[in-house]
Amino acid sequence: MANITPLDRRDLPEFEPVFELTEAAMGFVPRSMYTMGRNPALLGAFAQLAGTVLGPGNVDGGVKQLVAHVASTAAGCRYCQAHTASSAARNGVAADKVEAVWSFETDDRFSNAERAALRLARDAATVPNATTPGHFADLAPHFSDDQVVELVAVISLFGWLNRWNDTMATDLEDEPLGFGREHLTAQGWDPGKHAHP
Repeated sequence: MANITPLDRRDLPEFEPVFELTEAAMGFVPRSMYTMGRNPALLGAFAQLAGTVLGPGNVDGGVKQLVAHVASTAAGCRYCQAHTASSAARNGVAADKVEAVWSFETDDRFSNAERAALRLARDAATVPNATTPGHFADLAPHFSDDQVVELVAVISLFGWLNRWNDTMATDLEDEPLGFGREHLTAQGWDPGKHAHP
């Protein structure tokens, strides 16, 4: 059960355009946004940042979501693990590839570019941060500097979301909860404190 009760969507009519865009992209509005709505300036700033980082860019949306998933798994946030896995599938990544993401170093379904990006995500999300100049050397043949900035922005955004959702014990919505139970359980995932009562 969440540590802070989220507001109802009806309590935040000024954010309806944001909620509609979010729903179109994700299929639902995350409960975390309704909790952020208790501080409207925070929700507005978050929505702008998330839209910039996760919106159209120079890196494929499926790759962004796999990067976010690996970073969230390294950080231990089960809420964000389910969200990013579900969003990766929504962005065209096959469910079996999402399931295999922690075998990215050896699994033939992952390209060298994806391996470099996922290695960065894994090592940037650990505490302390384990990135080295070697990570950037591995990225260079596959990604421009602008694309690397985009990847680091995704990892950083989810660093914030991992802390928010794990601290708040945000309840998972039905879609990511179902995806997690179907596709992540074999890898050791369970919803833990994020299971909706």
